[in-house]
Amino acid sequence: MREYSIKRGYHPDVAELLDEYFGASGDVEEGVEFTADGIGTIFLRRDGKSLYIETTPQPDMQGGVDVIRKWNDFLEEATGRNAKERKKKLTDKAKDK
Repeated sequence: MREYSIKRGYHPDVAELLDEYFGASGDVEEGVEFTADGIGTIFLRRDGKSLYIETTPQPDMQGGVDVIRKWNDFLEEATGRNAKERKKKLTDKAKDK
């Protein structure tokens, strides 16, 4: 499970973003599990200023550039950080352990 921190001062409506990007609904504070084409099964939970996301790819999954772009766009809108900033945060967190 990966932890993505939400940018300070940024207050996204993650439930609305889930519906917009993946057509999924539920209480993000308790956790939402859904299936996304090209990605697999996703479990997402928000806890304060962090998103915890676990993905389980399907064995026969086919994904392309559009799937990756859609996932990155969702993460950027959900966290307020682009891919480069998210990678830096994850790398810094791994170094601290």
